Amino acid sequence: MAKTSGKPKAGTEKKKEIVKKAGRKLHLLYTSSGEKIQRKNKICPKCGPGMFLGKHAKRLVCGKCAYVEFVKGE
Repeated sequence: MAKTSGKPKAGTEKKKEIVKKAGRKLHLLYTSSGEKIQRKNKICPKCGPGMFLGKHAKRLVCGKCAYVEFVKGE
């Protein structure tokens, strides 16, 4: 058997594609009218203000503490 060094041959490495991630869209969590700011999503009861529950198909989930509330179907 021939020994191999484990290194790829010169010129055979693949270039990694740079994928630009979409930023967090925190501006969509609030609405402002005049001097009042209103939150759209529900606040996590465990973590407190500043942590919102993410809306999924049939549940609300906190991304920090994994608190889950299930939403009843309408």
